[in-house]
Amino acid sequence: MKKDDFLIKMVGISKQFGTVQALKNVDFTVKHQEVVGLVGDNGAGKSTLIKILTGVHLPDEGEIYFEGEKQYIDSPKKARDLGIETVYQNLALIDLMSIARNFFLGREPVRKFAKVVNFLDRKKIDKVAKESLKEIGIKIRSVDEEVSLLSGGERQAIAIGRAIYFGAKLLVLDEPTAALSIKESHKVLDYVTDARERGLSVIFITHNIYHVYSVADRFTILEHGEKIGDFNKGEVSAEDIIDIVRTGETSARL
Repeated sequence: MKKDDFLIKMVGISKQFGTVQALKNVDFTVKHQEVVGLVGDNGAGKSTLIKILTGVHLPDEGEIYFEGEKQYIDSPKKARDLGIETVYQNLALIDLMSIARNFFLGREPVRKFAKVVNFLDRKKIDKVAKESLKEIGIKIRSVDEEVSLLSGGERQAIAIGRAIYFGAKLLVLDEPTAALSIKESHKVLDYVTDARERGLSVIFITHNIYHVYSVADRFTILEHGEKIGDFNKGEVSAEDIIDIVRTGETSARL
């Protein structure tokens, strides 16, 4: 496999929890600068597959390649170091902290005092957060504002902006439009398109087929831990995907 064929290639991934076969011999790929919609009903295996990719679980069988090189991703830190950033549905933002502090959460720049004591570089934190969010089209009132005051769409924007700034190559979005208004959902979908235009690849996990259909290049469909379909956008309609997910059969509409 040439290095530039795929950003991510997962081959023959299987995972069992007790008597439950969560994944069975699943192949999953993401090309460079591609948005892949990962869809399926509850219990299809989407979350398990992503948790294996992001180092939360180890597979029982299978291999993972990142930029053509075989990887052993045994922790979320390893995934992050490779350039895999995950924005979960709960966002992992701290409500009582400012936007700027959340932007750098866990990666705060520091200044040394007397070469011994580290102090947060608050000026850099505020400046970089403000400029970075503005650059990707995210409008905020003040980086000092608490995250608890933000809308759902604004919170998603902060999390996506943070991933882009810290050099993510692959952005994993878990139900990014869940519980958002129509207007806010469209803003988040615009951020997904913008991320692709900036050179990122995106895995978009959702139950809302119409949302993911508007931005994805390709769709991978899971059912009971197995991959039952992998289609380019031009090969299926949103209604086709919905029927495949509903029936578990690719012949439902195709």
